[in-house]
Amino acid sequence: MTVTTGVREVGVVPVPLERLASLLPPDRVERLERYADAARRMLDGRTLWNVNSTARGGGVAEMLHGLVAYAAGTGVDIRWLVVGGDPDFFAITKRIHNRLHGVAGDSGALDAAARATYDATLARQGREVLDLVRPGDVVLLHDPQTAGLAVSLRDRGAWVIWRCHVGLDEHNAWTRQAWGFLRELVEPAHSCVFSRAQFAPDWVDRTWLRVIPPSLDPFSSKNTDLSDTQVRALVHREGLVVEGAPLPVDGRVVLQVSRWDRLKDMAGVLDAFARHLEQLPPDVHLVLAGPEVTAVADDPEAAGVLAECRAQWRTLRAPARERSHLVSVPMDDVEVNGLTVNALQRWSTVVVQKSLAEGFGLTVTEPMWKSRPVVASAVGGIRDQVEHGVSGLLLDDPHDGAALVAALASLLSDPARCEAMGRAAHLRVHEHYLADRHLIQWVELMGQLMGEG
Repeated sequence: MTVTTGVREVGVVPVPLERLASLLPPDRVERLERYADAARRMLDGRTLWNVNSTARGGGVAEMLHGLVAYAAGTGVDIRWLVVGGDPDFFAITKRIHNRLHGVAGDSGALDAAARATYDATLARQGREVLDLVRPGDVVLLHDPQTAGLAVSLRDRGAWVIWRCHVGLDEHNAWTRQAWGFLRELVEPAHSCVFSRAQFAPDWVDRTWLRVIPPSLDPFSSKNTDLSDTQVRALVHREGLVVEGAPLPVDGRVVLQVSRWDRLKDMAGVLDAFARHLEQLPPDVHLVLAGPEVTAVADDPEAAGVLAECRAQWRTLRAPARERSHLVSVPMDDVEVNGLTVNALQRWSTVVVQKSLAEGFGLTVTEPMWKSRPVVASAVGGIRDQVEHGVSGLLLDDPHDGAALVAALASLLSDPARCEAMGRAAHLRVHEHYLADRHLIQWVELMGQLMGEG
């Protein structure tokens, strides 16, 4: 795993709002322009900072690349910082991440020793951040890795918003433990933002709780239009497959793209496919694709999860091994990484997201934008993203592999239904999950905090 220590700034090239506006109806364009004007006035003389723990790998970094670029394109002074840490720090924040999703993760504790390690790391990083932030600036802190900066930034005179991208609708002992660890860190923030209101613990001040779901950038490398020739070249280039035969040239593909994270349940998808293979048409292959595991700094479990999936694949019966493929997508070039995922999604017939917990699934929104039907677990933000039976199919029990395969079989046997669901999926993303809505919600929140309407 590549580890980043200290604080570094991510350079993002501004993108004019006109590019996004080209996809929007006139009323949405007019509203976006009004809010852009308001943001310029409100933030005049201030800097808007985003702070998270990695510049690549995972939905938060991907989303920030687009949002920061569009915000910069309005003329707002916006910057993006990444705070690093050592393996002990990221082991603790991964533990918090897992427990916010309601599972133990590793066997470690969130005790005084864990808190001391966490605090010491952010005390070092905090000094560097405070050297940059001025009184009156606005700072968006993303996820548990940065929550400990809130108190010093507020004392500095900045407006502090903590954005949590993870959570669980039904809280349990693990979520309560994680929130107990975070409470003192988060409470100094002026406002807290979640993807769903249900994710927020009871102690969050409802006056300043906001629900702002993520969005998708249609012009990013991961979502831009590709020709059939480009798709074939990207999907079938050498070096992607780490287990299994080369990806099929003919036939149909069921795809799951996600981080190598146990909560994404890649192993469960592979098991369901192998156990119920005879229920699927003989031309159907499974592809499980995730990022190259040494490149995501804040996820210490990824290499182990991929190794487990590879070992599991080797135990499958020959027919299942021949029709299942594990893919590692390179991360050394962000553009190539995005194009490769884009091509895999466009090449697939149906996309799966069998998450056991999910704050919000960009890997659901992305194939929906590409007019692909999605079969996904009815957990977290996915419940909001997919209209069951209209823009995809939702699984009531994310552990039920038989139900997953039955849903896939029902779509694969009915190409017309697949096509209709794909069209509805694209329309849903266009209406609800593009960046104009996302940017407007942020401007509204900042205006309310600063008393500017």
